[in-house]
Amino acid sequence: MVNLFMAFFFALMISYILTPYAKKLAYKIGAVDVPKDNRRVHTHPIPRMGGLAIFLAFAITALITVPIDKSFKGILIGATMITAIGIIDDVKQISAKYKLIVQLLAAAVVMYCGIKIEYIHVPILGEWLQFGKYSYIVTIIWIIGITNAVNLIDGLDGLAAGVSIIAAVTLGYIAFTHGRQEVAILLFILAGGSAGFLPYNFNPAKIFMGDTGALLIGFLLATISIEGVIKSATTIAVAIPVLALGVPVFDTAFAIVRRLINKRPIMEADKGHLHHRLIEYGLSQKQTVLVLYFISMVLGGSAVFISDTSSNTAYLVIVSIGLIVLLGALRVGLMEKSSRKANG
Repeated sequence: MVNLFMAFFFALMISYILTPYAKKLAYKIGAVDVPKDNRRVHTHPIPRMGGLAIFLAFAITALITVPIDKSFKGILIGATMITAIGIIDDVKQISAKYKLIVQLLAAAVVMYCGIKIEYIHVPILGEWLQFGKYSYIVTIIWIIGITNAVNLIDGLDGLAAGVSIIAAVTLGYIAFTHGRQEVAILLFILAGGSAGFLPYNFNPAKIFMGDTGALLIGFLLATISIEGVIKSATTIAVAIPVLALGVPVFDTAFAIVRRLINKRPIMEADKGHLHHRLIEYGLSQKQTVLVLYFISMVLGGSAVFISDTSSNTAYLVIVSIGLIVLLGALRVGLMEKSSRKANG
């Protein structure tokens, strides 16, 4: 545990020191978010690309503390590709298809380096479900899905960074308890890098992480969770990272359903995400972010609980959470059909 906390604080300090420099660079190259539609909640231009500080904190700390094996090389190369396309998007706002192409290439790199979802444990069958040749498809869906899920919740000051810290610590703790210490260190490094950035990003934000940070964090959470949690947990393995990443995963799922109901393109932005709904209910930005932090901690705690409990109890927890999430989504209208034209 000492190694985990040392890695966390080292990454935190690097990120905290480098973020002001990322801010200056963002202004210099034009990576500035100018509010152009009513989906955005800020009212004046704010530099983005703060994710560059998170990437450097992660890379530097990981290179010092983690053995450089094939899997780590794949993760670092893929993360570099994601960071690069994120920087370009933060400066020029490129098409989603180009970002998707780079994400697919980054996913291919990590799979080539041996990081794949080859099987999951299915307690009800009492055996492991082998994906065989379909493992590549399953892995791509997981990586692309989580990468973009984190990006979709990056709509309020401090939201994506804080939720990602909670998710990374949760997954890191579970990996550690299942003997995956090196993976746990990587997750705590990611949490530390995000924590060092958060003071500059919490409301009122001085800098945004941009796609540089949101896509990077999503990619790292997706790839590292494959190596450290899905392969090592012994009870309903796939449910653990889903719960730990509950806020972005469920919000993305409901966004897809909502857009299908409204017959809108799945990739089209709208103002129906959970954080938008909570603000419409009268919560301030800070209150909304703190509520979502709390929800993330509850879901993360549930992930820790089911990672080391009986199958029957784990099923009960998952079903209960599923019902609560569904009822909550219906209550705040996350899947409602809207007569208003989507913005953005």
